[in-house]
Amino acid sequence: MRDLNNIKDKWKVYYEEKINSSLDSLWDLISSPSNLEKFHPFCKSNKIIKWPGEHSSDELIYLNGLTFIRKFKSWDKNKGYSLLIGEKDKEQSYVVWEITKKNESIYLKITVYPYFLQNMPKIISFFPYKFIVIPALESYLKSVIGGINYYLKTKKRVPKNYFGEHKWFS
Repeated sequence: MRDLNNIKDKWKVYYEEKINSSLDSLWDLISSPSNLEKFHPFCKSNKIIKWPGEHSSDELIYLNGLTFIRKFKSWDKNKGYSLLIGEKDKEQSYVVWEITKKNESIYLKITVYPYFLQNMPKIISFFPYKFIVIPALESYLKSVIGGINYYLKTKKRVPKNYFGEHKWFS
């Protein structure tokens, strides 16, 4: 695993959206065990390895069978967390979940520092990132946060592929 600072020096993709609930409701949802099974539209299962808090870990199996391990690096109640995610014993992406309050509204921002093409110079990786990775990850993050809003509004699990299929995870 490379140094996190090296990952953060390269490309990042993020999506932020207003959350239509209270801060406490949002935090309770995203910090609950197996939370991805409630709101993640591409999640087949989300099994706990260790929970809760910093140094937590869980297993995410996507609809297409791809299996990722999430290892939490930071955990700040009502503010968010950071984690590493990827296949077991393979390269990891760094992800930051941030909750902010703006003008009495609650927002959730998810930033991904993907491991894809990290070892390549920016000049070579620019076009693949710009035209493949960024649009795919933005679509993915929009679906995940959309699923959070769906769950908080309906209190029902998000249907699989609810916002459309994803070429990497469906």
